Order: sequence, then C-alpha cells, then structure tokens
Amino acid sequence: MGNQYEEECRRSLAEEQAKSLAETNNWDHVDRPQVHQDWDVLYREIAACLDDSLPGDPRIQELVRRHFGIACRFYAPSRKAYVGMALFYAEDDSMREFHNSYHPRMVEFLGEAMRMFADRGVGFTS
Repeated sequence: MGNQYEEECRRSLAEEQAKSLAETNNWDHVDRPQVHQDWDVLYREIAACLDDSLPGDPRIQELVRRHFGIACRFYAPSRKAYVGMALFYAEDDSMREFHNSYHPRMVEFLGEAMRMFADRGVGFTS
C-alpha cells in the first residue's frame, strides 16, 4: 500500500470523524459503555483464533464485519476512512497498546483484516 493512499485514508478518517462529531454533539447518540463492552467481547474472540487464522479467513472477516458494525454506531466510515482507522490503531501509541493488550499481534492482524474487508467494499456507501 503506497504512502499516498495511506495519506488519503488518514485524511478521510480525520475529515469524516470531525464532520460526524460536529453533527452529533460529539457522538452523544452512542452508548459508550455498550460499545466498549461489545468491542471487548469482539477483541477477545479475535485474539482467541488469531494464531490459527489468516486475516482473510471467512471467520475473521465475519468478526471484522462485526467490528465495522460497531464502528458504524458512531458514523458510517467510507472505505478509506476504515483503512485510516486501521492505520490509527497502528500509529497511535495508546491505541496500539490497547489493542495489543488482547494479543501481541492484534494491531497488525486486525489492520490487515480491516484492509481486506474495506477492499471487498461490502456495506460501504463510498
């Protein structure tokens, strides 16, 4: 993946999140405790099968579909913004630490799975 594409993905994430935050009073509509609980359950499921799976495996892609669904409770990201989210997980120290607390390779694995999911384009509006 080229640097220009990654920059577009980072920019899409920043722009879409800023727009959504402004339009929803900082995501006031989101049940944050429920979202965090749902992500915790999901990340535990991914961690449990990560060592015996590939990011493109149907089971993993189904788990990523659930991840996308949880993300959509905030706003529906474009394909590029969703890839930008994967980059953010890898590049932000606290996000990397949080995700890798579930499994040492979580950020790398989940990021690749998220990029594959975005490439397939199912469920994205743009």
